[in-house]
Amino acid sequence: MNSEIEDRLKEIKIENFIWLIYLGIIGLSYYSNYLEKDYFVNNNIKSKEKYREILIVIFSILLVVYIYFFYDSYSSLKDLEKYSKEKQKKIVLSFLGSTFILLSGIIFLYLAYIDDDLDVELAFN
Repeated sequence: MNSEIEDRLKEIKIENFIWLIYLGIIGLSYYSNYLEKDYFVNNNIKSKEKYREILIVIFSILLVVYIYFFYDSYSSLKDLEKYSKEKQKKIVLSFLGSTFILLSGIIFLYLAYIDDDLDVELAFN
């Protein structure tokens, strides 16, 4: 097998692991919504605190994932000259998208950390 195929297979293996991480995040998000509802309906302060802690964990994990995709995109950007002009445009756009997603992850983590009153609705993809 040539090295390009081997490299792509390694990337796919990592991406499969990331999908498992996303499944875990879905479970954590579902539970955090339950805690948020408990806080608003029953004024349960412990649920509020746990909800915030889970949000911080979720966005910390996502930030690591976003950093991986940013780095992967940056690596492709460094080897830009070996691709066709059309492929180069796609790589640059992918890098810009990865950069914006990374920035949004940083902002959401910051908001989850500083928002003691749960006034800001946080969403992520």
